[in-house]
Amino acid sequence: MMAKKIMMIDPDKCTGCRNCELVCSVRHYGVSNPSLARIHIVKWENIGLYIPMSCQQCEDAPCMTVCPKDAICRDEKLDSISINHDLCIGCKMCVSACPFGAMRWNSKRSRVFKCNLCHGDPQCVRFCYTKAIDYVETSKLSTDRMRQAAENYARATRR
Repeated sequence: MMAKKIMMIDPDKCTGCRNCELVCSVRHYGVSNPSLARIHIVKWENIGLYIPMSCQQCEDAPCMTVCPKDAICRDEKLDSISINHDLCIGCKMCVSACPFGAMRWNSKRSRVFKCNLCHGDPQCVRFCYTKAIDYVETSKLSTDRMRQAAENYARATRR
């Protein structure tokens, strides 16, 4: 069984370059278009704060709970939330339910989309030169590091 991994974000390292958005859109759609990225940078320009936001792969995922067609489920292999587009009816309830704004709507394809962790090899991580985004095994994280990341995130969102 594959070790459980999670996406870690360090807003203190993010410069707001948006390279992650460009790499993501190219990887999934073949075009450099941040509106098609499955990760997006939330910017507070006046205080110089940038936070990469992506699907948090919630344990009790609101998007999964509200889906009337059970088109959203947990991928056990990656321990992530995935969308079955064959079942999805495009009602966008999941878009409204996501507290992180990670579930998005592609109007050209008439379908929802979200981070799928690039099937275990997130390209945003590979191309983030400041290492603000990382994909790490939870077993290798110390409790202190997880606590520090949570404190950094909480502090950043209170600014």
